[in-house]
Amino acid sequence: MNQITNFWNDFQQNNFVFLLLTEIPKDELKIQFDKLLYYLHQYNKDLNLIIKNKKTNAELIITANGNPYLFKEVELLVHHAPVLERWKITAFLQPETNLDKYENGTDKPLDYYGISLRISEMYFIPLENPNKPADLGIRVLLNNYIVHKEDPKLKEAVYTHIEHLIGEKSFANDIAFIQIAQLQGDQEDIIELYNLKSYIDTELNN
Repeated sequence: MNQITNFWNDFQQNNFVFLLLTEIPKDELKIQFDKLLYYLHQYNKDLNLIIKNKKTNAELIITANGNPYLFKEVELLVHHAPVLERWKITAFLQPETNLDKYENGTDKPLDYYGISLRISEMYFIPLENPNKPADLGIRVLLNNYIVHKEDPKLKEAVYTHIEHLIGEKSFANDIAFIQIAQLQGDQEDIIELYNLKSYIDTELNN
C-alpha cells in the first residue's frame, strides 16, 4: 500500500503542473513527470501513464501496456485514486469513440519510430483458427507494408495503433493473433480498421 500512497501523494501535490502544461518550463515538466513515473514504477515497473490535457480539464490514464497479467495492478491503483478537481483518472486506454476523422480521411498520420501510418488507410480481414474456432484473429492490411516489412518496429507500431483504437482491454482479451500484410488494389471483403471495435462487439456477442 505504501507505494500506492506515495504515487497518489506525489500526484496530488504536483498535479497543477500537468494542468498548466503550456505555462510550465519543459525542464520542470520533465522533472515532475519523471518523478511521478518513478513512484509508479516503485509500485510496478511495467505500468505506464499517459496525461491528456484539454482546455478546462485533464485525464490521467494508467496503462498496463496491453499486458492482461497486470490488469489487476492497474485496477487496484486506480481504485485508490483521490478525487481531484478538473482531473479524470482512468484505468486503461479506452476505445476511440470519435471515428469521424477516420471515416472522413482527415486523421493525421501517426508516426512511430519513423513508421508513418494512418488508421483511415488501414484495413483488416478476420481470420479463424480451425483448432480454436472461438479465437478471433485479424490480418491488418497496410498500403505501405512493402516499405516497412523489414522494420523490427512495424509489429509494435501496428499493435500500438490498434490498442489505442479499440482500447487496451479489448486488444488483450478479444484478439488472439494478428498478421500484417500488403493492401492490394483489388481485394474484396476487407473492412476498415476503424470499424474493428464494432466488428468485435458484434461477433463476440453473437
